[in-house]
Parts: sequence; C-alpha cells; structure tokens
Amino acid sequence: MTNEDNALLERCARMGSSTWSDALDACGIAGVVQGIARRSGEGPAAGFAVTARHEWGPYGAFDRADFAVGRLVAATGPGRILMVDVGGAAISTFGGIASLAASGRRATGIVIDGACRDTDEIRATGLTMASRWVTPTTGKTRLRLQAMGEPVTIGGVAVKEGDLVVVDDTGIVVVPRGELPRVLAEAERILAVDHTVEQGIRAGKTFAESAADANYIPLKKNGARADA
Repeated sequence: MTNEDNALLERCARMGSSTWSDALDACGIAGVVQGIARRSGEGPAAGFAVTARHEWGPYGAFDRADFAVGRLVAATGPGRILMVDVGGAAISTFGGIASLAASGRRATGIVIDGACRDTDEIRATGLTMASRWVTPTTGKTRLRLQAMGEPVTIGGVAVKEGDLVVVDDTGIVVVPRGELPRVLAEAERILAVDHTVEQGIRAGKTFAESAADANYIPLKKNGARADA
C-alpha cells in the first residue's frame, strides 16, 4: 500500500454505504451487494478487494488441506478487504481462530458470500466481518479453495481485485477501480449536500425547508413544499 492508496482509502472511509449507493446510482453503476450483512466491526471500513473462490460439497467431499484457510488469512492486511465467493452456501469459511489471525495482520475486513461462525469470538477481535449466513457448520472437508485473484461474484455484484469495497452496518458496496475517481467525486458531492441539510435542520428549519434549500428534495412543481 502506497501513501497515495492510504490517503485515497481515508477519503473513501468518510462516507457510508448509503452515500456510496446514491453515488453509484448517479453514475449508472450496479454495485450494492445484496443479502450479506456485517457481523462484526464498527464504523465504515474501506479497502481494496482481494478475491477468492471456494467450491463446496457435502461433508467429506474434499481433503482437509483443500480448505486452505491459511492462504485466505495470508491474503488479508491493511487496506485490503478479502472477498470470498462460496456461491452463497451456508458453510463456514472463517471462524474465531482464523479471524484472530487476520486481525493480527491488521486486516481491514472480510466479506463472504457464504458463512462464518464463532461470531462472539470474531467480535472480540474487532475485525470487520460480513457474511450471508452465520452457521456452526465447518468448512473443513466441505470447502475447497478453487482460485485466488480471479473475478468473483459477491451478493450479485461482480468483483475484481483492486476494486473499492466499503462495509458498514447498513450494507456493502463495490466500486470498480477504473470508475473510482468519478464515483468518489459524486459521493463527496452528495455528502456535502447531506451536511447542508443537517445544518439547516439544526438551525431550526423543517426537513422540507432544509431539503429544498439544499436541492436535496426540491419544491413540488406547484411551488408547495413537501411535508415536513
């Protein structure tokens, strides 16, 4: 991670997933991950995607070594969000011990289109963890690491290595790296408008007045304001 990358991620982490979602809409990009929720961590986490794909099967389908969770842990680090495609299977990819190891590497976060387990232990590490499922079902002999560094699909969104990922309690968004400059500019513009609306409300204006003044929600066509 370069100083430039760190500065970029610091800017990106100032905005939550709702702001990023609005910016993606404005730019005509589908990047909101569906069906995956944060299980651990606080505040917006922003990082560049590192990708992995697990193949799944019934218990005993694979050798225990095929699980290869150590390779997943080794791919984590500051400024990186590990994106694991398990095809939505309710089988755990990460538990408490692996999460402890990832937190020791100062991992920014992990997102699994699959499952995690030991959520109390994960929360104790402070690691940002998001998954489709929480289940005690182990991935050992049920999961085989199929690929790393290749494009994956997470919550219906195509993800490539280096894409921006933002995770918070509201949701998860993915911004293609090549589109990041214009989406970031739009997100910062939206955030500035939000702050203007908030300032108006704190100054005593109604929501309708403050929103109209900031062109957040304009006046109705007949000149009347929306309900406060």
